[in-house]
Amino acid sequence: MMGRAIWLTGIFVVAGLAADQAALERGQKEEARDCLPCHSLRLIHSQRLSRATWNKELDKMGGWGVKYSDRDALMEYLSANYGDDKPLTPDGKSLDGRKQK
Repeated sequence: MMGRAIWLTGIFVVAGLAADQAALERGQKEEARDCLPCHSLRLIHSQRLSRATWNKELDKMGGWGVKYSDRDALMEYLSANYGDDKPLTPDGKSLDGRKQK
């Protein structure tokens, strides 16, 4: 009985991770569709914004005419990959080469 409960829990965990990865992939496609017509990847990816600030940015862009087909996925993608808790580069340096605080 206990083994079955553990097995079922494992299935739900794997399904949850797959759903999260699928949302991130949809968000990346949304970025290409909605953000890249006006912004470079470097500009977008150099931002390190909190979830609330990314939300404000998406609201602002929506006010300027961007029509999101999957805003939630884009929000997840941006905050997961370019949140204020993420380093700018793998070596912890900013784009101008200075060490981050």
